[in-house]
Amino acid sequence: MADSFSSQAYSQGQSQRPSQRSSQALDQVLKVALPSPLRRLFDYLPSRETPPCGWQPGLRVRVPFGRREVVGVVVELADHSDLPRSQLRSISEALDDAPLPEDWLWLCRFAARYYQHSLGDTLHHAMPARLRQGHPMAGRTQTLWLAQGEGAEEILSRAPKQAELHALLRQHPHGLPGRAVSAHGFARDQLLALEKKGLASSQEHILTAPTPPSGNLLATPALPLNREQATALATLHEKLDGYHPCLLEGVTGSGKTEVYLQLIEAVAAKGKQSLVLVPEIGLTPQTLARFRSRFRVPVVALHSGLTDPERLDVWEAAASGRALIIIGTRSAIFTPLANPGAIIVDEEHDGSYKQHDGLRYHARDLAVARAHYHKIPLLMGSATPSLESLHQALSGTYRHLRLTQRPSQHPPAKLELIDLRHQRRQGGLLPGAIKAIKSTLSTGKQVLIFINRRGFAPTLACHACGWMADCHQCDARMTLHRQPPLLACHHCDSRRALPDACPECGSGDLRALGSGTERTEETLQTLFPKTTIHRIDRDSTRRRDSFEQVLKEIQRGEPCVLVGTQMLAKGHHLPHVTLVVVVNADGGLYAADFRALEHSAQLLEQVAGRAGRAAHPGRVLVQTLHPDDPHLGQLAEHGYGALARNMLEERRISQLPPFCFMALLRIESPKEEAALAMAQQAAQALRQWLKETGVATRCLGPVPAPMERRQNRYHLHVMLAADKRSQLHPAVSWLVQWLEANREARKVRWSIDIDPQTLA
Repeated sequence: MADSFSSQAYSQGQSQRPSQRSSQALDQVLKVALPSPLRRLFDYLPSRETPPCGWQPGLRVRVPFGRREVVGVVVELADHSDLPRSQLRSISEALDDAPLPEDWLWLCRFAARYYQHSLGDTLHHAMPARLRQGHPMAGRTQTLWLAQGEGAEEILSRAPKQAELHALLRQHPHGLPGRAVSAHGFARDQLLALEKKGLASSQEHILTAPTPPSGNLLATPALPLNREQATALATLHEKLDGYHPCLLEGVTGSGKTEVYLQLIEAVAAKGKQSLVLVPEIGLTPQTLARFRSRFRVPVVALHSGLTDPERLDVWEAAASGRALIIIGTRSAIFTPLANPGAIIVDEEHDGSYKQHDGLRYHARDLAVARAHYHKIPLLMGSATPSLESLHQALSGTYRHLRLTQRPSQHPPAKLELIDLRHQRRQGGLLPGAIKAIKSTLSTGKQVLIFINRRGFAPTLACHACGWMADCHQCDARMTLHRQPPLLACHHCDSRRALPDACPECGSGDLRALGSGTERTEETLQTLFPKTTIHRIDRDSTRRRDSFEQVLKEIQRGEPCVLVGTQMLAKGHHLPHVTLVVVVNADGGLYAADFRALEHSAQLLEQVAGRAGRAAHPGRVLVQTLHPDDPHLGQLAEHGYGALARNMLEERRISQLPPFCFMALLRIESPKEEAALAMAQQAAQALRQWLKETGVATRCLGPVPAPMERRQNRYHLHVMLAADKRSQLHPAVSWLVQWLEANREARKVRWSIDIDPQTLA
């Protein structure tokens, strides 16, 4: 999209600058987006030196802002300003010789406009940290040393150490980094001596993404496709050169990834890039490994686990076109592509694609906008598609592709509902579940215990008076942890020591209520002392690569029990797991959020999909206090697809998304009265404006958030709803302007969430 944005421009950095501005540049006013919550641009005069490409939108600049200097991006060029020229300050310096990519700038402007966010803040967070800090747009390089010349034996006959070094370099015809030379015990002076004698040379090599190989793109051959996979791939091939949104709905283990790989192969054969989004950093290593083992073309990854220099390397490799396959989590949607060919969103239903603070974007929805802009195919895959995507597929807006078969020929395991009522539990597990675990382990297979609660127990209570350990800052209970022993709030992260006695009555009879991952792990270690128990949650996988190491152990196939939260439910291939036990399926069935049932059903189906993915059939036991619930019964008997279509009909009758469009105004303050007064004032002003203008948008509230007090702040909501986006956005835009102009609104904290995915 931006031909001038090349790797050569990166490496040139600041080396070429004309000495003086042209007379035309003297009359220009540059409108610059700065990292500020203010939804406006700032006017500056050009600097004394003009960049080689001239002043253009997309150039990074360093500018004075108040008493400090910040990095901003030129967005527009104008011939006048609303302020007198005498009041305008000049740009300190242009940081680039070429503008940032045109497609990246378009996406940032679209996101800022759609999500009603500051453009400067959007641009700031959409670029790597090194670019925000003003570093040049250059990928890191390393010096490679290569052996040169003939007759080295004779020339080096009196320099045995140099002869030994020359022999080492000859063993590495593609070059040896200077650091590796030092690791072999040689000094830099010896390298320079060889270079002076014409027996060695050095060259700079970009660390990320080497030049794509010519010839065959594949390192390993593609797998044979079944009839459904072949049909899906043929449909995708129909429009490789145009916008073509498709929803690939496939049961867990049905081979969706193989369809992705063969689509990418077709795109790479045309020399074009593919962007693959995955929901969690935990999925990135296994996805990256599979893609790199398949392709000989450069594959790079973007996720929160990278260092700042590594992130810039990948960003530059994608923007220059050297990296043909880019895999990343949510923020990777902002990666510039020199030659885009396809976008793939794996597990498109996953809530991790929604950013819940700052720029509250949804990566899946931005992928739709970006694919439309580039006129390229978009493939969204899931075993449990979101109701929004399913509605688009059923209405014909997206092509609906189905995969119903597993390569193992075993159908997905059905949920077996087990009644929790009136039964004694050990660590949250019923006797029937414990018996099934023992039977599975005896056959040499693995078991997954799913419990979506970290810690030892959800709370600590006094058996004498009924006191419970409440958080002092939130309307929530403190979770009891044993490793280390403490009480922790998982909403505000506050912690306190375990009490020796009840603070209300002084009784020492304090008991843990309920089960978390720690308690279930402890119970299983007691019941099965000779079996390896792996606990996988946020607490046990804090160290870098710890999750990946545990998964490698699991892949070896030795009998073990996995105890984990939803981290284990998201797309992991666990071929040796044949039994899944869901400790409590009721967590989200009756929550206040209208999306809770959808999210709970997706999670249960995804967890169930970990069982029986290879040669042996799977079994899924679901413990519940509500075995007669009609939604849970439909999920168990007919699967997610039938329940999803039923939920869509309920949403249509209730006029809820995807049959309407929503925006959520969140207001919070340490003072309950201030938050309520501001919410009431905003709702009243909006209703008056809607009445005067006739814009068909509904205003609901204010109402307290499901958790009204969090982190010692009171939270209230005002909901906007409309049948069309074109009706919703003018109302939201007016509300944002009203809030920014209202002095009282500065005394509270407020935010706008377009297409909210949760009411928390």
